Formats: sequence, structure tokens, C-alpha cells
Amino acid sequence: MYKVGITGGIGSGKSVVCRLLGERGVAVYDADSMAKGLMATSKELREALIEAFGVEVFTSEGVNRGYLAARVFSDAEQLQRLNAIVHPAVMEDFDRWAEAQQGHYVVLESAILFEAGLESRVDATVAVMAPEELRVERVMARDGATKEQVLARINNQMSDDERADRAKYGVVNIDIEDLEEDVEQLHRRLLYDAQHQ
Repeated sequence: MYKVGITGGIGSGKSVVCRLLGERGVAVYDADSMAKGLMATSKELREALIEAFGVEVFTSEGVNRGYLAARVFSDAEQLQRLNAIVHPAVMEDFDRWAEAQQGHYVVLESAILFEAGLESRVDATVAVMAPEELRVERVMARDGATKEQVLARINNQMSDDERADRAKYGVVNIDIEDLEEDVEQLHRRLLYDAQHQ
């Protein structure tokens, strides 16, 4: 199965691109959502997280996201530790899932595809980009966040330029009508790549 990694910064619209590919019959694996699910359901992952971060990582409701975020997001070493536990489990799950899919290619949607080194686990990569101002507007509208909060999140992520340099393909998401056309072209390119690998 040909595997495509799609990434983009907050507010870039990578989920919209993935949804449009999904409408074209492409199976999409949302790594961020699946990681949350696996942390809640996998016994091995649960034990590893408790060993690394303490029993406070879980409450009766599941993963204590606030506690975990406070532990890892201000400490690069702790974040690396979390990723080293979670990413292998997610990629194992993704590989299993990918083999069970139909079609010419599947998509791995991940906000931190490059940061986590996951590009080595896919055959092609796509960076979704948008002007910073537009990204800020989108996230403020979506999350009810302030401009400062959104900019802080953007500044903590890889830049669009760096993503564009590392990705095989790039999609600029400004206007939905143009995006529809760009995604159709991307889909055709990826079908071609998958059939001629």
C-alpha cells in the first residue's frame, strides 16, 4: 500500500485537505486522534505512560490531558520522552490499518509528521500551507482563542517554509474553490505515484 503523509501547521487546513481526499475515496488515518484513542485503550501504552509520568497521567475518565500537557509542553526532553512512547504504537497501528485498506494509497494525517520523524514511514509527503494571518483568523474562530495564544502555538511549530522544503508536494489553502481544484490535482498525482512506484 502506497502511504502518503499529510501535515500542516495549526489553522493551515490539513484536515480540510484530508476530508477532500476522503470524499474521493481515499482512506485517512488521523494520527493525532488515534494517539489519544490508543493512550486510552492500549494496556502496554498505559503502563509505559504511568512508568514515565506517574499515575496522575490517568483519571477515571481516561488520559489526564491537562496534567500531561503541563508536564511535556514546557519541557522538550519530557515531550521527546512522550513521543518515544506514543509514536511507535501509533505507527504500528497505522501500518496494520493501512494493510487492511482498499484503493491505491492511504493518508497519514499528522500535525508533527516531520518533527516526529514519521516521514521515513511513508512514501510521499504533502505540506498544507496558508498565510499566517489567515491561520490566526481560522483558529481564533474555531477555538475561541486570542490572537496571542494562536501566535504562540504557531511559533512553537515548524515554519511553513521548512515544511515546504521537506515535503514532496505542497498545497496552499486560501480559498475553498481553489483548494478543491488543487486537491483534485494532488489526488491525480498521488494516484500516478502509487501506480508507478
